[in-house]
Amino acid sequence: MAESDSRPAGSAPARVCVSGCSPPSHRRVILATTIALSIRLLGAGCATHETASPRWAQLPGLPEPLGVAAPFAGVSRGALIVAGGANFPNGFPWQGGKKIWHDDAFVLSDPDGHWQQAGRLPRPLAYGISITTANGMICIGGSDTERHYAEVFRAVWRNGVLQSEPLSPLPIPIANAAGALVNGTVFVFGGSEQPGEQSALNRLFSLKTSEANAAWRELESLPGQARILPIAASFEGAFHVFGGVALESINGKVTRVYLRDAWRYREREGWRRLADVPRPVAASPSPAPVMGGEILLLAGDDGSRAGFQPVELHPGFPAQGLAYDPRRDAWREFVPVPAPRAIVPCVEWRGRFVFPSGEVRPGVRSPEVWSLQPQPAQLASP
Repeated sequence: MAESDSRPAGSAPARVCVSGCSPPSHRRVILATTIALSIRLLGAGCATHETASPRWAQLPGLPEPLGVAAPFAGVSRGALIVAGGANFPNGFPWQGGKKIWHDDAFVLSDPDGHWQQAGRLPRPLAYGISITTANGMICIGGSDTERHYAEVFRAVWRNGVLQSEPLSPLPIPIANAAGALVNGTVFVFGGSEQPGEQSALNRLFSLKTSEANAAWRELESLPGQARILPIAASFEGAFHVFGGVALESINGKVTRVYLRDAWRYREREGWRRLADVPRPVAASPSPAPVMGGEILLLAGDDGSRAGFQPVELHPGFPAQGLAYDPRRDAWREFVPVPAPRAIVPCVEWRGRFVFPSGEVRPGVRSPEVWSLQPQPAQLASP
């Protein structure tokens, strides 16, 4: 799956490893470092960029004490929902522990409230895509211990329980992909069809949420490399894709290779390559938040610590964030992330972006739920 928990380091290109972190005190609010008013933009056309400082804070932690990787997360009827995910409850991977998939669903009705048990998913699932719409949270694909799924359903918080409604399935099973909602259309890109990380996808699918009984359409494939764990975003009517991990055969062995390329897809225009990300990036919170006219890539895995040994002393994922300005096609450094996560969804809820649980080092999850609250002027509608 997503982790490279026990793979030794080697001379081959860097390989992805994604995991969780140890929780600090509950409900502790941390103010992010003030962003400098004059920051040199990375890449061509450097200039200063002014923005107010956002605020990082913790919400109540999940009732799952170990936390989970890759849960479904979204909003229904004003409540925050986190469901499914995977962890290692019976020992870490390097201790021989096996990954377990979950079907528990939890709901938080208020940022100052408490998580409640909200029922269960149709089956244990993780590593799918979750998209919030006006009618509930759409859960797309995902995997369990045996297979990847093409199933799609809408999860709705109704009468004190999470209810699921089947939607049109994907044409193929997909997990470890990325997706976003663009003007009422759900886009799904990349991932893989089956467990084992033997091959990846560069296929793009879309579903119009406004159409009753709508079916998925396959669109033009990305002209770049196939990949798992990319980051998706929605901005001004276009679907964006950043980084991810290619699966290449090197010396007869399939190896994870980090990517830096960035792409935009707009219907009737197709794919356009954008300025490369300043460094490789994969498994950052997705769909990526949009703030102040920029798309934010917040932590994730850049490959710099892939194959770290001993794995139990892995220092965690790098904290530095990146901001992309689509109008200028330019990158800059963003405020560091106080609790770096990988393989975690991002949910916009009540004026903040929420990152529930996730991984900070191989095999280890955290129940912490973090949020990024922008200044009012920084919010940008996708």
